[in-house]
Amino acid sequence: MSQTPTKKPSGRSRGSQTESGEDSEFTDKLVHINRVAKVVKGGRRFSFAALVVAGDGNGRVGYGSGKAREVPEAIRKATDQAKRTMIRVPLRDGRTIHHDVTGSYGAGKVVLRSAAPGTGIIAGGPMRAVFETMGVQDVVAKSLGSTNPHNMVKATFDALSCSMSPRIVAARRGKKVGEIVARRTGAISASKE
Repeated sequence: MSQTPTKKPSGRSRGSQTESGEDSEFTDKLVHINRVAKVVKGGRRFSFAALVVAGDGNGRVGYGSGKAREVPEAIRKATDQAKRTMIRVPLRDGRTIHHDVTGSYGAGKVVLRSAAPGTGIIAGGPMRAVFETMGVQDVVAKSLGSTNPHNMVKATFDALSCSMSPRIVAARRGKKVGEIVARRTGAISASKE
């Protein structure tokens, strides 16, 4: 029985590997693999748990975890779950989030900030995988607290689910988008004076 190393993968990207090609628009990244040993009468039985993030590069992203006796099967299960549980995140100009937002899950806390064009993705580890598969090009993110990949990914999704566009805010308040955006730019210029 060959054993695979338990080191964390470097967030490598996997292309979708379906025969029919219906999911070819999604890209998925392997975030973490964990080898779990169960002690039984005859010795140890090893299984693998995988954490995968999948997205379409245009604001839709999801995550999933899968467990199996072999690594490829665990990755396949996690990818299927990630594609089933996708959320849509509104993006400004298709490159960054609309406003600063914080999220938490367990002991994991993250702060996400919108960034100017050309900034790039300034985020570490699991958060970087989420932003790359989602299609964000400019963002600044900081992880506070837990460094557990599962908690970091779930905290990032908690923050992204709270993100709103001016169109959503205007519809909720019964106003026009111009009024919301005009107030935001007016408040910024007033604070500089």
